[in-house]
Amino acid sequence: MICRVCVGTWNVGGKLPSEDLDIKEWLNMEEPADIYVLGLQEIVPLNAGNIFGAEDNRSVPRWESIIRETLNTAQPAKPKVKCYSDPPSPSRFQPLDDQTAFEDEILHGTDSDSTDEEVHPSEDQSLDNIDESSATGDENEDATYYEPKFQRIFSHKKLERLYGFTLTDADVNTETIKVNQKSYLSRSLSKSERIGLSWPEQPLNLVPQRSLENSSSFKSVRSFRPSNSFRFVKGDSAEISSNFGLDLNADSRRRKRPYFVRIVSKQMVGLYLSIWVRRSLRKHIQNLKVSTVGVGVMGYIGNKGSVSVSMSVYQTLFCFVCCHLNSGEKEGDELRRNTDVQEIHRRTIFNAVPDVNMPRTIRDHERVIWLGDLNYRINSSYEKTRELISGKEWSKLLEMDQLTRELRKGRAFDGWSEGVINFPPTYKYELGSEIYVGGDPKLGRRTPAWCDRILCFGKGMRLTRYGRLDLRLSDHRPVAAVIMAEVEVFCHRKLQKALTFTDAEIDDAEVAPDALWPFR
Repeated sequence: MICRVCVGTWNVGGKLPSEDLDIKEWLNMEEPADIYVLGLQEIVPLNAGNIFGAEDNRSVPRWESIIRETLNTAQPAKPKVKCYSDPPSPSRFQPLDDQTAFEDEILHGTDSDSTDEEVHPSEDQSLDNIDESSATGDENEDATYYEPKFQRIFSHKKLERLYGFTLTDADVNTETIKVNQKSYLSRSLSKSERIGLSWPEQPLNLVPQRSLENSSSFKSVRSFRPSNSFRFVKGDSAEISSNFGLDLNADSRRRKRPYFVRIVSKQMVGLYLSIWVRRSLRKHIQNLKVSTVGVGVMGYIGNKGSVSVSMSVYQTLFCFVCCHLNSGEKEGDELRRNTDVQEIHRRTIFNAVPDVNMPRTIRDHERVIWLGDLNYRINSSYEKTRELISGKEWSKLLEMDQLTRELRKGRAFDGWSEGVINFPPTYKYELGSEIYVGGDPKLGRRTPAWCDRILCFGKGMRLTRYGRLDLRLSDHRPVAAVIMAEVEVFCHRKLQKALTFTDAEIDDAEVAPDALWPFR
């Protein structure tokens, strides 16, 4: 199985994003992925208060809201081509489209990113507290009229279409139920009620006959007796006739689950890593572990360091490392960054107790993706670098790139790989501009560099996109990569077939008596 993974990294320089920040291009929403791995650096300003004081996480909800809205607004359209290789089902009852989502909600619980249920404003008086005087008022007045037993008639066609059963017409009051001009009656179903209504499909010759013959098969009044789940909702409907039905389609639309959900997120001072997946893929992700390493002040403070996540997608182990290494463009500063990488490898532990089946370190995983502000610079003068950038001579510029040299030498990143860089350096820009800092030597110069990078380690991964995006929130530009990763899916049929062949080989093999037991 091939899993599409979108990886993004961005040093936001402690800037709080506006609520209308457009990151669709960064997330490549034209071709949505299965997994989104998003790493931010300097999500808060790296001042003394944030480094040594309490962790400031006030910007996290803003970023998560932008990511959630972006992922779930532009949902991919379902293919319009139908498969006719199999004959259609003989049943005339259509299953509920959202039934799978409801069952997933019950079996796997509600995650932290599910949208809240729409709550309608209710009046102070509930149905259980309505006295008989208000229930038997004059029909000609504007007062709300209710029947004592609160009987209702449901749309036969709608319920047949949704759940495949028919309500009887016995003991049903056909009088019109009048309600307030500015309110109508609605019912919110709990999770257990939804699953309860999704009954197994009945034989074709049983439902239309038995349900009409037996008047006690379905009791609309008792099944939907008045309770606190009924409440008044302000609206424009003036009158609901006797064929008023329980609109479960509207209820399912209100509770529609998001297309992408967040499975894990972690902040360490200015570092932030968040992983989002398709809802259908969430149940196949297990063994989530998080490990943080600080390599900043005194070698342990979290102003620099890494946040790593270990997880299994089906039967394949993935590891994502978001880092922010020490800065500096002086000669020898790249050695400090190499040391940071080695410390992250040494101190990143996912399982304190060694386990044969579970990964303990970063390299124990089958697929590893390393992203972040690695801060490796270009060993060239400011003027020479700007000249090569103007001519878009990326290959010549890469020959002087520190990280490219480290990848070739195999010191800090032995066995790692990176995509082809054919985009301008991502650092350092003037705020809100496409101009690199350094036009005025008196204000200080920073040689442009590819500080923001995405690396891969392991087999079974193919990079299909690697580039820089022109988002000008900070002095860095975000970088995104799309990786097609192979995922091993467990197949019971193949395992059974393999075990059958193994048993046959053992039965046919001639085992030497001396090999059965070493001591006799």
